Amino acid sequence: MDDTRTIRQAALDYHEFPKPGKLEVRATKPLANGRDLARAYSPGVAEACLEIKADPATAARYTSRGNLVAVVTNGSAVLGLGNIGALASKPVMEGKAVLFKKFAGIDCFDIEVDQSDPEKLADIVCALEPSFGAINLEDIKAPDCFTVERICRERMNIPVFHDDQHGTAIVVGAAVTNALRVAAKRFEDIKIVSTGGGAAGIACLNMLLKLGVRRENVWLCDINGLVYEGREVDMNPIKSEFAQKTDLRTLDDVIPGADLFLGLSGPGVLTPDMVGKMAPAPIIFALANPTPEIMPEEARKVAPDAIIATGRSDFPNQVNNVLCFPFIFRGALDVGATTINDEMQIACIEGIAALARATTSAEAAAAYQGEQLTFGPDYLIPKPFDPRLIGVVSSAVAQAAMETGVATRPIENLDVYRQKLDGSVFKSALLMRPVFEAARATPRRIVFAEGEDERVLRAAQAMVEETTERPILIGRPEVIEKRIARAGLTIRLGDQVDLVNPENDPRYRDYWETYHNLLARRGVSPDIARAVMRTNTTAIGAVMVHRGEADSLICGTFGETRWHLNYVEQVLGREGRCADGSLSMMILEDGPLFIADTQVHQHPTPEQLADIAIGAARHVARFGIVPNIALCSQSQFGNQGEGSGSRLRRAIQILDAGNHDFCYEGEMNIDTALDPELRNRLFPGNRMEGPANVLIFAHADAASGVRNILKMKGGGLEVGPILMGMGNRAHVVSSSITARGLLNMAAIAGTPVAHYG
Repeated sequence: MDDTRTIRQAALDYHEFPKPGKLEVRATKPLANGRDLARAYSPGVAEACLEIKADPATAARYTSRGNLVAVVTNGSAVLGLGNIGALASKPVMEGKAVLFKKFAGIDCFDIEVDQSDPEKLADIVCALEPSFGAINLEDIKAPDCFTVERICRERMNIPVFHDDQHGTAIVVGAAVTNALRVAAKRFEDIKIVSTGGGAAGIACLNMLLKLGVRRENVWLCDINGLVYEGREVDMNPIKSEFAQKTDLRTLDDVIPGADLFLGLSGPGVLTPDMVGKMAPAPIIFALANPTPEIMPEEARKVAPDAIIATGRSDFPNQVNNVLCFPFIFRGALDVGATTINDEMQIACIEGIAALARATTSAEAAAAYQGEQLTFGPDYLIPKPFDPRLIGVVSSAVAQAAMETGVATRPIENLDVYRQKLDGSVFKSALLMRPVFEAARATPRRIVFAEGEDERVLRAAQAMVEETTERPILIGRPEVIEKRIARAGLTIRLGDQVDLVNPENDPRYRDYWETYHNLLARRGVSPDIARAVMRTNTTAIGAVMVHRGEADSLICGTFGETRWHLNYVEQVLGREGRCADGSLSMMILEDGPLFIADTQVHQHPTPEQLADIAIGAARHVARFGIVPNIALCSQSQFGNQGEGSGSRLRRAIQILDAGNHDFCYEGEMNIDTALDPELRNRLFPGNRMEGPANVLIFAHADAASGVRNILKMKGGGLEVGPILMGMGNRAHVVSSSITARGLLNMAAIAGTPVAHYG
């Protein structure tokens, strides 16, 4: 009881604090002065109004309508709660709106309507068309929901989608598609027994018919038994479409030989005895919430080979509508679809199903640690937090809308559109695109010092799938093989990925002799060299790069930066190469900001600061960005004679003598660097235009502190750190790096450095 009260109170606190509810409205345009006010409202707003009056399609250009969905309910059939009324349903609808925003970036208003008459409710919804780009009907009881949706779809020229019906049907369709693949069965051959004649159940059956199931193979039961021809109790025209001509009357009568049980009814409806009568390898979708028609463990006692899905998150294969509705609306809105038709829904099914069969993303694996996310009986559909859903599903929906003629704003290039969608969840995707393109043009070998780390393995998988680079892993083969299998990856050692086993490698003698020859006059004896080449994977990777067996080394997923850097410089710091500094790209809401030097020089000299600026300019250019470099200090344009300001002023003099063709200025405060108006007021005629995009500090503490503040409090995503001065032959990453971050670093390591200045 105490636990129940605690959970209940936690839920109430979540909704009440720090401010009531889960939604708020935020402005997308500045409103800081009279000029902004005159544009946002009178008189400037009239111009937008007149454009829309002349051409209604321009509402998508000048208002938020093209990205705005209404979630509409009357609260007559709230999941698990029943008919609680419009007002009491508001927390659920707010939650739905939050999911739209979180998963697909769609703005949403929840609209709770106190109207039980379905035709009047439909009238109200139809009157909302000028305000919204699409309508999501939610938690309206059957059969009223069918009436409301039919009327709205007939009268409205925007998508109307009853998620309880079609969202459930789409996710069930994707899960059944993959379940049949696992069971080696076909839609046209299977017998389906379904319980639940409500909106979701009927919609699921209709969708399965569209996927190839034969109507005569569908047996529908409800609380009154089998739906058969001539039955009069609790019947309606939609339910009657599934009436069978038979003398059988009960679920127990029709379950023998069933390939698929589809339950959207209530707890305990399917008994173990019934499961025993089903076909071999039965597919059991027990979707009642919170207690399914049969608990998975009870079904498996009778049928160990059963393929089972539920509506619960604590069992594998949760059928969750969030896999569908944000992404089908995203695709529909982006092409200005006038409806969501069958082809768009089937495209959604195919996208979801295909994604489950692909390798699991590192982000999904991190969100669901401890779960086996490998396609099979316990992984039929992807997880909601798989960030690839928006790119795969929404682009498929948009393509289907265009191919079927319901798109009013067709997309010219679907590949670019998908990249844009991916960029909305992978914040680094758009900025990294030129780097990845350059990496594809020049295949390179990237050696990872910590080859047993799961993040490295996932990065290697992504490299094989997305680039032309070849990963080399340093680690014990038996450990790597086990972790590849555990993570559900498909990379194969020796085929797509090369391996160096520090415990037993035929090149061991070559490696330790190379290391000894390089460092014999720095106190490294043959015995030390042998020990290092058995135990120090960073040194092994550096030797491989030195010998030309790899093009670049990535290390540092654990351990201290200076330790790794020591071995990198020992082996690779030759022929004029040395670590000039490290550069981190912080991806922020308003664009990228580069920070240096975050980890190499604690107190860089003027000469080192000049080298850092030159290296930063080269690397920033690799992202297709023109560097605008500010040398930052507490001092401002010479107003302090001592401290970091004097070193930065000397660095400016060194740069001036070099006649470089990139923009740099300093020394200055951070706000001066980022605010051109402030900078021009303090130092009219300075050489920099616009805000700086590279900040160089005279203390590693300052650079590292700014980087971490932007990452932890500013929502910044770090790409890097990029080790400058080593000719792109090695990079020492931070221990907090993700698999996606390692993939980004592999692309950076796999491209030639532009010569800038």
